[in-house]
Amino acid sequence: MRNPPNDPLDAHVPERTCILSRQTGSREELIRLALGPDGEVAPDVRARAPGRGAWIGVSRAEFDEAHAKGKLKGALQRAFKTNAVEIPDDLGERIAQALRQATLDRLGMEARSGNLINGADRVETAARNGNVHLLIHAADAGEDGRKKLDQAWRVGSEPEILANSGGQGLLFPEERTILSMALGRENVVHIALTDRAAAARVLHALSRWRAFIDPRAGLEGGDPASGRGSADADLTKE
Repeated sequence: MRNPPNDPLDAHVPERTCILSRQTGSREELIRLALGPDGEVAPDVRARAPGRGAWIGVSRAEFDEAHAKGKLKGALQRAFKTNAVEIPDDLGERIAQALRQATLDRLGMEARSGNLINGADRVETAARNGNVHLLIHAADAGEDGRKKLDQAWRVGSEPEILANSGGQGLLFPEERTILSMALGRENVVHIALTDRAAAARVLHALSRWRAFIDPRAGLEGGDPASGRGSADADLTKE
C-alpha cells in the first residue's frame, strides 16, 4: 500500500483508504467489508455487495488486535456512517476463509480454462522452455522437488522474470490434498500457470490471501514468484 499521494498525475487512479492504517491502495490491493441488512459486518472480498463498503489493508494479527481493543468498531461506524454495526467475534477468520476460497476458486477456473498444468515432468519441461509465468508448490511439496523445478524455471526465464520472482516458486499455504480438490485432479503438488493473464489473476488472489494471513508475504515484496509480470490490465482478462 501507499501513503496518500500528492502528485496530481496520480489522481485518476481509483484508490481506497484502509479504515485502520489510513494508508491508501487500489481496490485490488485492499479487502472490502460490507454491512448486511441486519447490521452485521461481513467480508466482501470480490467487492460486489451493494451499498457502502469499508476497506482494510492490514494483516490478520493487526485486524484482530484492533477488534480486541475496540478500535475496529469505531472505524467501521465511521466508514458506514451508522452506529448500528455488529462485528462477529470471528470476523478475522471469516475474512481469511473468504480470501482462501477466492484463491481456490480462481485456481479451479484457470484449470478448467486450460491455463495451468501440473505434474513435475510437465511443469519442468514448460519451465525450461520459458512457458511458465507463475510457479506454485504445495505446502507439503518435498524440498528436492521444489529446488529442481525452481532451477528449471531459472534456466528458462528471462532476467526480468528472475528479478520479479527471485527465481523461486511460490509456496502455497495449503497442502496437495486441497490443491487437488480445487483443480479436480489427483495429487497436485506443483502448478505452473502457462498464460500471462491467468498468472496475474492467480497471483493477485493468492497475494491478497497471504498478505492477510502472513504479513511477511505482503503485496509489496516478499516472494511474489510472478513470472512475466502482472500488469493491472491482466486482472480483468478472463
